Amino acid sequence: MKKRKNRIKTALVLLICIMAYAVLQPFAPYMIQAEEESGSDTEIKPSELYARSAVLMDAQTGRILFAKNAQEEMPMASTTKIMTCILALEEGNMSDQVAVSQEAASQPEVKLGMQTGQKFYLKDLLYSLMLESHNDAAVAVAEHVGGSVQGFADKMNQKAEELGCTSTYFITPNGLDAQDENGIHHTTAEDLGRIMKYCIMDSAEKDRFLEITQTPSYTFSDCSGSGNYTCNNHNTFLKMMDGALSGKTGFTADAGYCYVGALQRDDRTFIVALLACGWPNNKGYKWSDTKKLMTYGIENYFYREAAPELPKDTISVKNGFNGGFPQKEPVEAQVKTGGSSRSFLMKESEKIERTEDFPEEITAPVKTGDQLGEIVYTVDGKIMAVYPVFAAEDVEKRTFKVCLSYTGKMFLCQQDKINQ
Repeated sequence: MKKRKNRIKTALVLLICIMAYAVLQPFAPYMIQAEEESGSDTEIKPSELYARSAVLMDAQTGRILFAKNAQEEMPMASTTKIMTCILALEEGNMSDQVAVSQEAASQPEVKLGMQTGQKFYLKDLLYSLMLESHNDAAVAVAEHVGGSVQGFADKMNQKAEELGCTSTYFITPNGLDAQDENGIHHTTAEDLGRIMKYCIMDSAEKDRFLEITQTPSYTFSDCSGSGNYTCNNHNTFLKMMDGALSGKTGFTADAGYCYVGALQRDDRTFIVALLACGWPNNKGYKWSDTKKLMTYGIENYFYREAAPELPKDTISVKNGFNGGFPQKEPVEAQVKTGGSSRSFLMKESEKIERTEDFPEEITAPVKTGDQLGEIVYTVDGKIMAVYPVFAAEDVEKRTFKVCLSYTGKMFLCQQDKINQ
C-alpha cells in the first residue's frame, strides 16, 4: 500500500513538471536572456590575457583603465622603435642624408641590407624602421641623430624621463636584448603606453608619426638612386578593428612577443601595451589580447562632463577694506575659477570625486588674479583636472592710513554740503 502511494506521488510530481514546462517553454529564451543581462560581467580578469604585463590607457589623460603587472620591468623588443622614430622626427631633418656605418650594416635580422658607405634619406629610413622593423635602419638613424648609439640612447632616456617614465632604460635604438652596467634594456607596460601617448597625442610631430605608421607599403632607393627597397606594414591590428590608428610589434628571445597600439572610436582614443605576450609558436596571442582590451574600452568607457562650479562666489577677507566704512569685520570679495568644463572617460559605475582646497577666510591685501586655492576632480584616486580659484577683485588692507583717509573724505563731503 505504501509503495503504491509513493508511485502516485511520483507520478503527480512528473505531471506537474511536464505541465510547467509546457506553460513556460515559450518564454524560455526571454528568461535566459534576462538572466544573461542581469548576470553579465564585462570586467576583464588578468588571467584572461596571454600577456604577462598589459595596460589599457585613456590616450587623452594617460589614465590606466586596466592593468596587469603594469609596472613590472621587462624587455620590450622592437616596440622600442616608437621612441627612436619620434626622436628622429623631432630632432632630425627628413631630407638629411644618413651615411651607413659598419656597425649599422652588421646588425642582425631583421634588416634592410645596407652596405657600409651607402647613404639614405632619413625620411626613407623611418619607413624602413617602422614598417619592416629593420634593425640596421635603427642604428643608422641613431648614429645620425645622436652622433653615436650611446649618444642617441642618452637622448632616449632623457625623453623617457621627461615623459614621466620612471621604470624605463634604453640601451639600443632597435630593441635588441642588451645589458650594461646599469641593467638590461627594459620598460614597463605602463611606461610603454605613456611613450605611445606622447607619439600620437602630444608630440609636435604626431601627425608625421601617424602618417608613417599607417602607411601600408613604401618604396625607395638610396641617395644615389641605386637599389629598390620596398617596405610593407606588418601591423596586423590596422586591419583588425575600425579606428585602428597606429602600433608597433616586437619580438626577441628574452622579450617574447610585444605590442603597443592605439585606436580611436568616436571621440575616444585608447592605447594598449603588451609585454611578454607569448613565445613561438604563439604569434597571434598579442592580437587576441589587443582586441579584447580595445573592445573592453569601447564597450565600457564613455565621456562624462564636469564643470568647475564654486560652492559660493565670495570669500571673507580679514582686515580688508573695499571702499565702504572701515570695519573690523571681514569684508566679502568676489572669486572665480579658471578653465572650462572637462570631460572624463569613465565607466558607468565610476564616480567623479570633487575636493575644494581653498580657505574660508584670507587676509588682506588681495589683488585681482591672486590664486587663492583650487578645485580638484579625481576618478578612482587619479587626478583628472585641477581648476585654480582666483580673486576677482582688489581688496586693500585696512590700515590707520586708510581709515584716516576715509574719515578725511567724509569730512570734506560734509563740509561741501554745508557750504552749499
